[in-house]
Amino acid sequence: MISISNKFFICFCSILFFIAAGCYAYWQQIYFLAAPLILLGSIFLIQHPQYLFYLLMLAIPWSVELRLTPNLGTDLPDEPLMLLGALCVIIYLVYQRNTTKPAWLHPLIAILVLQFLWTIITVIASTDVVVSVKYLLAKGWYLLAFVALPIALFKEDKILKRSIVLLICSMMIAMAVTLIRQNINGWTFEKVNDSVHPFFRNHVNYSTLLVFMVPVQIAFLKFFPSKYAKMLYCLLLITVIAIYFSYARGAWLALIAGMMAYWLLKRRLLLFSFLFFLCLIITSVFWLKSNNRFIKFSNDYKSTIFHSNFKEHLIATYQLKDLSNAERIYRWVAAVRMIKDNWQTGSGPSTFYHQYKSYTLPAFKTYVSDNREQSTVHNYFLLMLTEQGLMGGLLFIVLIIALFWYAQKIYFRTNEKFWKVAVSTAASVLVMQCIINFLSDMIETDKAGSVFYLCVAVIVIADNKTKKEPSNFSTDVQSIS
Repeated sequence: MISISNKFFICFCSILFFIAAGCYAYWQQIYFLAAPLILLGSIFLIQHPQYLFYLLMLAIPWSVELRLTPNLGTDLPDEPLMLLGALCVIIYLVYQRNTTKPAWLHPLIAILVLQFLWTIITVIASTDVVVSVKYLLAKGWYLLAFVALPIALFKEDKILKRSIVLLICSMMIAMAVTLIRQNINGWTFEKVNDSVHPFFRNHVNYSTLLVFMVPVQIAFLKFFPSKYAKMLYCLLLITVIAIYFSYARGAWLALIAGMMAYWLLKRRLLLFSFLFFLCLIITSVFWLKSNNRFIKFSNDYKSTIFHSNFKEHLIATYQLKDLSNAERIYRWVAAVRMIKDNWQTGSGPSTFYHQYKSYTLPAFKTYVSDNREQSTVHNYFLLMLTEQGLMGGLLFIVLIIALFWYAQKIYFRTNEKFWKVAVSTAASVLVMQCIINFLSDMIETDKAGSVFYLCVAVIVIADNKTKKEPSNFSTDVQSIS
């Protein structure tokens, strides 16, 4: 027998489809027929958020960047899924407000909340409030979809396992498609961006998400039955080969750093190494700035060009005549000069492009300094300092320090194999994130940002599980069904 609520839902669906059919008959637009399907699908996903999250994991490698206006873009289909995920979390928090408090009182969550509150202040003080408000809204649903939603869902082990498996399977298919297209294009550096379009903006975005899959694949080797080991090793080898043919030097460095991260974690040196690296960078900046030593590293405008041959590209890199690195330094110099004038609250989120050119120095100018693609500083740490001031930069650094501290603490506190592997994998990916985002600024992108915030969620869950109650997670991956 159909309950009253089900009768009401059927009635609602019938009316909705009749209205859609009438609109289609009158205006002859197919979108009217698609609208009720999208609405009903959204209602179903909100009622069953685990399926929404599965779809989101599948969509990340395949999402396409769509420019709606010169100043407004979106990623389809994952950004609408993020919005639904954010709505799910809000509903969940309202209905479960009396039973979920301990999970949300974690220090890492507190740091994220402080970051968000500080972002609101920088938006108010922004040089372009409209652009900064768009950033704030996007930041909100990123945090809700990739931190809050996993914390709410990952209380069940199968949801976590399925989510990771779906993400990596989706990315492996995307990798296979890209390799096939690269083979058609002759494996050339010149056409690598053509091979990854339209699902990745460029080969850097592709290689970034791909390199994050390596620690996860290694983690799988610890749990899958031995009969699958040969297949997993082959897949890992193909992934490393694909990273090589992505022709992204940042991904190569990230791969090496990620492997070193596990060694450092086992020796309790992970946090120390990051702090040492941070001090080294700060000291280098002050040394370069004193007596204007950095001027010696200015490029030769005529000889600093783009090399379509990858071998020449690498030679130009170590000769400091590589166009991309020269342009990167050009913007770094401008960013450092911006900090002096905007150290309190920065210029405002997403405003770097509109502000930095007046701070550049002609000695570092390159052939691509007109910046037609409107990209930013290519260093997320500097980006936070320039757009959100000293406090914004410090809060991000504090978050990274806290993540490494908790990962190291959990790894040595728990005897549960699952959580040891989970936090070591998250720590390895986070080290990769630091390397990638020292050379780029990708935390706010769906490809890299999603994985970054998922690592935060995993560490929060791992800390809560291993601190207060025995883990109920089965390490038998065959239980996924």
